[in-house]
Amino acid sequence: QVQLVESGGGLVQAGGSLRLSCAYSGRTFTGYVLGWFRQALGKEREIVAIIRDAVGGDTYYLDSVKGRFTISRDNAKNAVYLQMNSLSSDDTAVYYCAAMPDRAWYSRDYYEQQGAWHYWGQGTQVTVSS
Repeated sequence: QVQLVESGGGLVQAGGSLRLSCAYSGRTFTGYVLGWFRQALGKEREIVAIIRDAVGGDTYYLDSVKGRFTISRDNAKNAVYLQMNSLSSDDTAVYYCAAMPDRAWYSRDYYEQQGAWHYWGQGTQVTVSS
């Protein structure tokens, strides 16, 4: 059984930092793209960042988090991370990690289709106080 478990969420003041972790088990995700999504109260879930599994590990970010968030992965540890800096109240949301098989021809538009992602975690709450 494949499981993705997020951790590292919590309450932080505006301007602070958090590092989210997602540990996965049940299979290896070599050749998979890993991602972080978030859903704020009353809003639709949106993609935050993705990282492909290739030399260099191409990454994509939501425009509003570029320069503040960094996604990384460690296949040896079966984990993906999201370092979040300069947090603001707009970043308050439940954060989810996800995984799906990657293909060379996939575009950013495809990654943004949530139905394309095969595996999801249960989410971790991030609350930024102003």
